[in-house]
Amino acid sequence: MSSTSSASGKTRPADVVNEEIRALWMRAEGQLTVEQRQQYQELVTEWAEAVREEIVKAA
Repeated sequence: MSSTSSASGKTRPADVVNEEIRALWMRAEGQLTVEQRQQYQELVTEWAEAVREEIVKAA
């Protein structure tokens, strides 16, 4: 499973990515492993891109 985009290459909606970030933190119980930290960084980058795209679409 790609953590940075959907299978079609399009950015997932920010709320979907945010839910994945929240789930990651819940599974980690507040302590991220090195692997989880990398996944978190990728998800935050994807979330920021999704937010930017949503702002552009709204404008």
